[in-house]
Amino acid sequence: MTTLSGHIERGLHRFPVRVYYEDTDAGGIVYHSQYLNYAERARTELLRCLGVQQSAIRLDHGILFAVRDCRVEFKRPAKFDDLLEVRSRLVNLKGATLGASQEIWRDEDCLVTLDLRIAAVGENGRAARIPSELKELVKLQQD
Repeated sequence: MTTLSGHIERGLHRFPVRVYYEDTDAGGIVYHSQYLNYAERARTELLRCLGVQQSAIRLDHGILFAVRDCRVEFKRPAKFDDLLEVRSRLVNLKGATLGASQEIWRDEDCLVTLDLRIAAVGENGRAARIPSELKELVKLQQD
């Protein structure tokens, strides 16, 4: 069942996104930077589906998540009023980093692929270990 947070199916999180006028240029084509916003929302909702709220991680552990690096491949454009699906999978969890592989689809067409490394950082801006309870939830999602 899909909720506002999407759903996880065999380790793959699926998150629906509608393209609004504000996401596009005058020709109705989605701005390239908007895909990063869609992917960010999907990663947040993936964690929410796992029972993790980033605000609680910050309060309880003093940890924030920041994109360390991101490789994006734009294959086809999305357009105004398209219904897209961001498909996300968490991969290679390490001490202070988490890998994510994401794709943005319209129907049967993959429009954008993203490969990211997310760093856990303390409020001082330095690398911090990912809390063990989050590691366990991520490992369960990967199985």
